[in-house]
Amino acid sequence: MSALDKIKKMLRGHEDQAGKGIDKAGDMVDDRTKGKYSGQVDTAQDKLKQQFGTERGQDEPPRS
Repeated sequence: MSALDKIKKMLRGHEDQAGKGIDKAGDMVDDRTKGKYSGQVDTAQDKLKQQFGTERGQDEPPRS
């Protein structure tokens, strides 16, 4: 089992919290680099959310 699989297993059921953490980390990087790499940070955030299943599909209604 790879490290990524272990992380996915730990995050199962906590996707919303993981998504918030990814957003917060990306915002911190943007602040520290004064937005110089914001495009790359946004791409990384999107890929991480996709990888960990934290991004909801557009057809899926928001959870309450």
